[in-house]
Amino acid sequence: MFIRKNITFALELFAIREQRTLEFKYLNMKPQDILILLKKLTFEGKDLSCRGLAASLGMSASSVSESLGRCKKAQLVDRHKKKVNILALQEFLIHGIAYVFPVEAGRIGRGVPTHVSASPIQEHLANGKESYVWHYAKGTTRGQQIEPLYPTVPEAAMRDEELYQLLVIVDTLRMGRAREKEIAIEELTKRINRYAENQ
Repeated sequence: MFIRKNITFALELFAIREQRTLEFKYLNMKPQDILILLKKLTFEGKDLSCRGLAASLGMSASSVSESLGRCKKAQLVDRHKKKVNILALQEFLIHGIAYVFPVEAGRIGRGVPTHVSASPIQEHLANGKESYVWHYAKGTTRGQQIEPLYPTVPEAAMRDEELYQLLVIVDTLRMGRAREKEIAIEELTKRINRYAENQ
């Protein structure tokens, strides 16, 4: 009986998560929405206005405003579009982002390291043969190129180390193997707990 209840609970939880993933697709969430939410989590970005977010991420203010509107509908920010719904974002990143915004490694090229090739994931793994990068003309690392959530991600990440590490975690959740995703979840959870305490 205990095992049956556990299985039933697990199936119900899976169904809820699947429903939430479908809701994000229905709401036409865009990859840059995640970038903006991650920036708003950071110490540098949490109090920025739309114009400030736009300047720091290389977007237009109108694009940021539209993005926050989508995030409000998805219940990822509060009704004033000021505070990130941290736990909802954590749930989506862990259980949904790989399905809503999947990514595959592409051709070899120069760029900025990401995924298992950058902190905070890299430190947990033995040096592998593969290197992964976001394409960036000024980059000095060669590796398999990964399409970032938004074209301005490499420059935005290089200006903000905290944002950079969050984006690396998210890329690992988007395309990592099981062990890599476990590490990413651990690193994300540490940061989410800290953000929740300081919000």
